[in-house]
Amino acid sequence: MNAREHARRRRQLMQQMGEGGIAILPAAPERQRNRDVDYPYRQHSDFLYLTGFPEPEAVAVLLPGRPQGEYLLFCRERNAEMETWHGRRAGLEGACVRYGADDAFPITDLDDILPGLLENTERVYATMGHDPAFDRRLLDWINRVRDKARAGVTAPVEFIDLDHLLHEMRLIKSPAELKLMRRAAEISAAAHVRAIRACRPGKTELDLEAELHYAFASGGARHAAYPSIVGSGANACILHYTENSARLRRGDLVLIDAGAEVEGYAADITRTFPVGTRYNRAQRAIYELVLEAQHAAIAAVRPGNTWNAPHDAAVEVLAEGLVALGLLKGRPRTVISKGTYRRFYMHRTGHWLGLDVHDVGDYKVGGEWRLLEPGMTLTVEPGLYLPAGEKGVGPRWADIGVRIEDDVLVTPDGHEVLTSATPKTIREIEALRRAN
Repeated sequence: MNAREHARRRRQLMQQMGEGGIAILPAAPERQRNRDVDYPYRQHSDFLYLTGFPEPEAVAVLLPGRPQGEYLLFCRERNAEMETWHGRRAGLEGACVRYGADDAFPITDLDDILPGLLENTERVYATMGHDPAFDRRLLDWINRVRDKARAGVTAPVEFIDLDHLLHEMRLIKSPAELKLMRRAAEISAAAHVRAIRACRPGKTELDLEAELHYAFASGGARHAAYPSIVGSGANACILHYTENSARLRRGDLVLIDAGAEVEGYAADITRTFPVGTRYNRAQRAIYELVLEAQHAAIAAVRPGNTWNAPHDAAVEVLAEGLVALGLLKGRPRTVISKGTYRRFYMHRTGHWLGLDVHDVGDYKVGGEWRLLEPGMTLTVEPGLYLPAGEKGVGPRWADIGVRIEDDVLVTPDGHEVLTSATPKTIREIEALRRAN
């Protein structure tokens, strides 16, 4: 992502803020994993969206209309000793030259400079509640400005949630964002194919996770977008299973939910396939039902439809199928109205996708499901989960868990499946399994 794209976003945000406003956004803090070791650093998505700046200990400030420069960045200075230990820093010059700041200041000077920037502003745009320590510092800066009232200095009188403005912006993806999302989808599709090919009875779920992460890295994505789910047999019925430690057994299914992250942008794909070379009869019936539901849901992704339309389409197909297979009793309409299908399908059919795998953006506007618009990206992921011991789940159905998930872009005339390169028909998957 180039600096021009981030500058465009900042201009768009500042146009909404108007003069008299100030936006203050801190970078994500580093988090300790264990003694002397931090978790791999990942920048806060809002901060990354506006700045592209990848380092911790930074604060971005936007001041629309400020003659001396509208975009200020507080960050760490260059330090030869610290860089020898921990890696290179952009420093103040890099913040301006590489990341487009109009001016940059040492992060150590934040408490001295920030109160002056707040003077005579009317509105503060901030993400209150995410970082209590930073919230306290912000309130302290404002109180310091209030203390100057007798000198004719005015303090901000209005606090506005920055999340709402930013998250509405992030909901509609630009061409530059879609390029990265297509790349993440391409890498992720190749990883799923590799894992499907590598599956063997006697291997472990962890072996398949390793195949996925090797493919991510070799494709150019250092990190997974989220902890990879590799659930075989009964584990496929645990929605967010991440132990990935069981041994693969012939006759079981394997559910893989995994995606790569490219410059912060996520892919999110789920495929379900046999440990052997073929789905058995019961597995095939459930798989075909979930696939039919997914086709119906994807067909409902188009401008003017509500966010909930794909979910409704999937539920209708699943309810009819569950009744036809004898897993639920009653008429499909009753199964839907009473919600009894939730015994086997307990989650929604998708979520927004972008810089966060469960991306930001309201699903309802004014209490009503929002309408889909071109540029929105979402997942479509119906599933069925039939754990042994659940009422009505006989031995032939026991421990079958199937989910099929793709990433979908709303286009002006319908939709585009970004992850279409990932095989998902029974014929395609069984061909991959026989190719071992």
